[in-house]
Formats: sequence, structure tokens, C-alpha cells
Amino acid sequence: MANAFVAAFEILSFGAIIVLIVLGLGIIASMMGIFNFAQGEFVLLGAYITYLAYANGLPIWAGMIAAPFLVGALGFVLEALIIRRFYAAPIVAMLGTYALGLIIRESVRGLIGGFYLTVPEPIGGSIDIGTMHISAWRFTIIVITLLVMAGCYLLLSRTSFGLRMRATLENPSLARASGISTPLMYGATFAFGSALAGLAGALIVPVFSLYADLGIRFLIQGFVAVMVGGVGSFIGPVAGAGVIGTLSAALPWLMAPVVADVLVFVLAIAFIKLRPQGLIAGKGV
Repeated sequence: MANAFVAAFEILSFGAIIVLIVLGLGIIASMMGIFNFAQGEFVLLGAYITYLAYANGLPIWAGMIAAPFLVGALGFVLEALIIRRFYAAPIVAMLGTYALGLIIRESVRGLIGGFYLTVPEPIGGSIDIGTMHISAWRFTIIVITLLVMAGCYLLLSRTSFGLRMRATLENPSLARASGISTPLMYGATFAFGSALAGLAGALIVPVFSLYADLGIRFLIQGFVAVMVGGVGSFIGPVAGAGVIGTLSAALPWLMAPVVADVLVFVLAIAFIKLRPQGLIAGKGV
């Protein structure tokens, strides 16, 4: 029973990480009609910023707080300077984000080499529940993820910013006619999605360490999660993240990790083939 509880907790904590990454990826895909293939590298940047804070003697929390703001600011600049020019050709825009991600990844590789750099958990130790011991930091990740999800939902559904964002998503022409600056909304959306990736990287670096290819695995899983959940709503990608995160964390307990990864993708492809619109289709929150 204790082992089953610990396994369930590990699955839940990994699913929370995938949800954080997919939130930003799904918002960008739903709002802007493109998949940001640099999202994994934005996760990497969040992790790197946190490491820099720690390596320079600053509190780890300082790096974790700074990461989403700095990565979000970079996303805003990149959207304005590069990505905005290619919205008429979504494939070209996605290739552009892939190229940006490659530049970011190789730049970080040039700075850290092929090393795996560690960052201690800001909240160490474990939480004891009877005879069971669960990681205090992984529990913190779950709590932060739930708070971020609630905050994103309220932002999109209860604020004027969310109203303008959804109006731009539903009908950009009508939104412009209503006085909404759609370029600003696109920039803010891309920055917001990038910031969420930066936050995810900051939170996971104590768990997975920092290495140049950190973002690749999460980009692939995030992309599959968005496709499974469905583009066009807030709930869809989150649902997809829950499914993919659960499978990715649960199956390695039952079989070899490599076989588990292949099986996750096979199941995802089969589901997308049967239901191309995803678990939850349609626009809106």
C-alpha cells in the first residue's frame, strides 16, 4: 500500500510538471494558431536562470522568481522581432520557432558544455505520512501547479485581459474593429506562454538537473499532450497533459522506460487518429 501511494505521488508530480509546460504551449497554440517549438528551450532557459542565481550566491528562490519574468520578456521580444512576420504562413512560423529553439539550446550548451549541473531543492526533506515519505519539493511543485492553473483560468475567464485575448482568438478582425490591439495581444500571449515555460524550468531543475537537452523531452511530451487534449480551449491541453503525464510516469513502473516511451506515443497517435479534434474540442476557456 505504501509503495502504491508513493508511486501515485510520483505520477502526480510528473503530471504536474507536464501541465505547467503544456499550459503555455496550449495557450500559444490556441491563441495564435502555431506550435511554439522553442517552448522546450524556454524551459531550459528557466532552469539555466535558476542555476545562475544559485551559482552566483543568490537565493534559489530569487532565480525561480526571476526566471518566468526574464523568459517572458525574451518571448515578447522574439515575437515582435521575428515570429510576428510569419503568421500568414504558420508552417514557416513553426520552423522559425524551431530555429530559435536550436539557437537557444546550442547557446546554453556552449555555456555549460556537456555537463549535468545540479541545483539543490529549495525545500528539502520529505513529508511523512505514517510510514510513507514523499518529497517535500515535489509536493510543492504540485501545489504551485494547482495555483498557476487556477490563476490562469481566472485570468482568462474573469479579467479584461482574458476577454480581449479570447476576443482576438475568436475573431481577430472584429477585435481590431473594437479597438483591441491584436499585435499587442499576440505579443502578450506569446510572452505569457513563454513565462509559464520559464517557471516550469525553474521548478524542475532541482529534480532533473541542468543539461543542454533538458527541454527536448518535455517539448515532445507537451506537443503530444496538446494534440491529445485538443487545441482551442484552456481545459483541452490541461486534460491532455494529465493523460500524457500520467502515462509517461506510470508505465515505466510496469515496463522498461524505453518501451514505455514508445507505447505512450503509439497510444497517443492511435487516439489522435480516432479523434483528431482531441479530448476537448472548441474555442473558449
